[in-house]
Amino acid sequence: MEDVKIGSEDEIIVVARPVWRERDRCGVCRRRCPGFDLGEGRRRWRALDLGTTLAFVEADAPRVRCRRHGVVVCAVPWARHRSRFTRAFEDQAAWLAVNTSKSAVAELMRIAWRTVGGICERVADEAQQEADLLDGLRRIGIDEISHRKGQRYLTVVVDHDTGRLVWVAAGRDRKTVEAFFDALGQTRCKQIELVSCDMAGWIAAPIADRVPDAVRCVDPFHVIQLATDALDEVRREVWNDARRAGAPAAAKDLKGARFALWKNPENLTDRQAAKLSSIQKTNARLYRAYLLKEQLRQIYRLPADAAVKLLDEWIAWARRCRLPSFVKLARTITKQRAGIVAAIEHGLSNARVEAINTQIRMITRRAYGFHSAGALIALAMLSLAGLCPPLPQ
Repeated sequence: MEDVKIGSEDEIIVVARPVWRERDRCGVCRRRCPGFDLGEGRRRWRALDLGTTLAFVEADAPRVRCRRHGVVVCAVPWARHRSRFTRAFEDQAAWLAVNTSKSAVAELMRIAWRTVGGICERVADEAQQEADLLDGLRRIGIDEISHRKGQRYLTVVVDHDTGRLVWVAAGRDRKTVEAFFDALGQTRCKQIELVSCDMAGWIAAPIADRVPDAVRCVDPFHVIQLATDALDEVRREVWNDARRAGAPAAAKDLKGARFALWKNPENLTDRQAAKLSSIQKTNARLYRAYLLKEQLRQIYRLPADAAVKLLDEWIAWARRCRLPSFVKLARTITKQRAGIVAAIEHGLSNARVEAINTQIRMITRRAYGFHSAGALIALAMLSLAGLCPPLPQ
């Protein structure tokens, strides 16, 4: 520190100069480099407020020529590269963003709403460079989450052993999953033992190519969801048949039976149980579809050997049940049988990933949305990957 003065708007300005060990270093890689020019002269960095008074750090901002990054502004010890705020200011803003809404952070720190997102990105990028989140991965879960209208998705990777978010990127396609395995590297790809995911081909294909020795576990929730969709398709067919046959009362009863058919038997109300009993007596086709759905659920409640046996029996029953939606589902499950059996044997699901997705949705809702995926990704990594910086001092 060279001097302290009061500015024209009563702000406090601390005039500083880096010690000689920190001078003439590239702002990106911090390697010592030959000087290039004086840049744009003196520059100010916003510092933490002193009470209600604004505070700034002022210093020269010369440029150096780096062999790797070209001509860049010199690094300063009190601020990150390409930032107009001190490191302590950004750490406090990032900590507040993790624990409260972005609008509250913007008002408290007296910065723009978009600036909060930029700060989170810088802090998260630096934290990820210092902490290798991809080290030691053995069991991972991969899923996608919609973060904005218009088919805007993020691909999320979670470590099952720690329950932490380890990687996230914008997109929902094969290239996005391959980008994760590229970041992981060939050596660490060989260490992956189990991968939980849904049945999407854009996830399954890269797993087969990049981690062929890993066991892919199909998430049980998605299997049961397919059975529920097949059941609902049968219900709609039966309902339409009743309407065409001129039986409006029967059609009305079937339409109101949706939740009785969807819910688990142990959670049915008395009215829903009565509705299901009525379907059993009057509509064998729909009740058969219900039993198929329930038997498929049972495979996840039995020991592994009994579950695999019941799964094979279910496939055989579904193939000959004369219900097109379940015949189609039997083909799908036959194709995915290895992944379903692996999930049963290893007891692995995407529950941890779904929990992370729920927290990402809460982050989005708390911030009242994000204009860029980068800001959401940064805040998610700070909140859910253990990268949140401590408060200054």
